[in-house]
Amino acid sequence: MTETVCDVLVVGAGPAGASAARQAAQAGASVLCVDRRHRVGEPVQCAEFVPLPMLPYTRGRGVLQQAIRGMHTLLPSGQGHQSPFPGLMIDRGAFDRALAARAVEAGAALWTGAHFQSWDGTCAGIWRDGTLHRIRSRLLIGADGPHSDAARLLGAPPQPCVQTRQYTVPLAKDYPDTDIFLADDYPGGYGWLFPKGRVANLGVGADRALARDLKAPLAALHQSMLDRGIVRSEILARTGGAIPVGGLRKLVWRNAVLVGDAAGLTHPITGAGIAAAVLSGECAGNATADWLGGRTNALADYAEEMHEQFGPSLARALSRRAALKSIWHTPRAREDSVMRSGWIAFDDYFKAPLAAVDA
Repeated sequence: MTETVCDVLVVGAGPAGASAARQAAQAGASVLCVDRRHRVGEPVQCAEFVPLPMLPYTRGRGVLQQAIRGMHTLLPSGQGHQSPFPGLMIDRGAFDRALAARAVEAGAALWTGAHFQSWDGTCAGIWRDGTLHRIRSRLLIGADGPHSDAARLLGAPPQPCVQTRQYTVPLAKDYPDTDIFLADDYPGGYGWLFPKGRVANLGVGADRALARDLKAPLAALHQSMLDRGIVRSEILARTGGAIPVGGLRKLVWRNAVLVGDAAGLTHPITGAGIAAAVLSGECAGNATADWLGGRTNALADYAEEMHEQFGPSLARALSRRAALKSIWHTPRAREDSVMRSGWIAFDDYFKAPLAAVDA
């Protein structure tokens, strides 16, 4: 057993953890960031879209892949709806590694292949290279995703999650928009195509309690895109993962905070979480530095800021999920009006009363 002392232990080197580590280290804190993966950013379990305000974070080598112009949403009737949806497609692995490199440049130490195993409020156990490392830390930042070990050890209950399955396939032609598919085939989720240069990420997400098999719906979606002449038949890569859809969790314990997916900041309807991860990580890193400097309410202020920034949009998304839950696998799930009330591209999502879905 070895022993290491630091001001801040960050568990997870994704966008949230790397951003937190960077900010805390820049402020002068001694930071150790650990990640169970042997290479940061791999494997990629992401559709790889970020909104335009994330542009400054995409300047690392190999990160930016394509600009997205709009969103084409296909409703159950087959009717399409075109809406503006400017954003950027990234190489998520390169994106994560660029953020982690910035954290290291700021002075943070980074351990990969490191498994976070315990936390007693002052000391963590990290298993790495066949050795149990004892890490004494004044503060813990949990940034280890939807199935966060940090959150579990702090006492947080598991998050409800949507399961996803995704192919990377060659595009048959240039494609400037993302496609979204709303149908009862994807209960509690949706289908998507996100173009990324010469390839596209084609995937489906669903509540596993309502759709145990994601392979068949994805295969059918792939075939439909082949029939439309948008993609080619070859499957270049397969991936999948969990997306938390439970909304904000308790963010602050005595000397520990949660960020990103671990904090429940992922949007429960769209599954978007990268921008929230970066922002929450930066805010938590700054708050951590202030707390270490003696501002005792800094962590509480972090939680308050997250609630102000994300609370209303997450609450609306949770309400929409709850309203839609009872209609899956019923005739109402084939009504365009119902699907419009549950998707962000439509005014109905923001204006229609929930009774319109519940009735």
